[in-house]
Amino acid sequence: MDQPGSPQEPQQAHGHDGLPGCHRHPDRPTGIRCTRCDRPICPECMISASVGFQCPDCVRNGGGSGPAPQASAPRTIAGGMLTADPRLITKILLGLNIAVFIAVSVTHGDLVNRLDMIGLAVDPSRYQLVGVAHGEWYRLLTAVFLHQQIAHIGFNMLSLWWLGPPLEAALGRLRFTALYLLAGLGGSALSYFLVAQNQPSLGASGAIFGLLGATAVLMRRLRYDMKPVLILLALNLAFTFLWPNIAWQAHVGGLIVGAAVAFGMVHAPRDRRTLVHVGTCVLALLVIVAVVWVRTVQLVG
Repeated sequence: MDQPGSPQEPQQAHGHDGLPGCHRHPDRPTGIRCTRCDRPICPECMISASVGFQCPDCVRNGGGSGPAPQASAPRTIAGGMLTADPRLITKILLGLNIAVFIAVSVTHGDLVNRLDMIGLAVDPSRYQLVGVAHGEWYRLLTAVFLHQQIAHIGFNMLSLWWLGPPLEAALGRLRFTALYLLAGLGGSALSYFLVAQNQPSLGASGAIFGLLGATAVLMRRLRYDMKPVLILLALNLAFTFLWPNIAWQAHVGGLIVGAAVAFGMVHAPRDRRTLVHVGTCVLALLVIVAVVWVRTVQLVG
């Protein structure tokens, strides 16, 4: 691969209906080109300009004639800042999930009883009903970072490592973090709303399905070939409904919230991005709160 800034066009790797590869990452097919140099650029390399997108090379040196007048600061497709490490938040989330898994193993599962997502359950130590319905709302979030089986956390973390970095690069760190947490909460909320009141639910699957839905939205926005992500989504949904002992409610809730939040982020008008992004996240959170409140009233009202 040529070094960034090289005047030579790297050999293009075609795929996905003949789309060329990004000039900085030839293995990534893309249908977007830099408005200044006309070279193909992938989501990680896209920097928002007043018209279209520019590549990091053109933003950095203005095409060899000083700072680029059309791009005052490097921005991603969703308006986030371009960062040196587009995998930082993904790595932090991986570390948190693994750390909690180790803590669960050390405490022999006692931590699960304190942090998993349940509506009502009998606490053997206190002989009383505890759970989300009785004010322990933090379980809606802590359950997203809980895993008990190696296969469970292994599958979720591999999915996070595969889906996370491209989304983090395209959305920016803050927006990616908001998307992940809201998708996880959305999965917990729908699970809380629909499952039996004494059925525990845990795992990052809701958040992972949110990332999958967001990936589909982003690929649609960039006019990528949708077949691969649709096939992956169909396989995961089939696995969700056909495999026993899987909380499909969390998967569906995370998928809906992740896709909705991502849609607001990547389709927001450039001059009102912040307003639309904040409004989208606040609206998603209000819907989640409303679902939890309605279910709580049903259980204890």
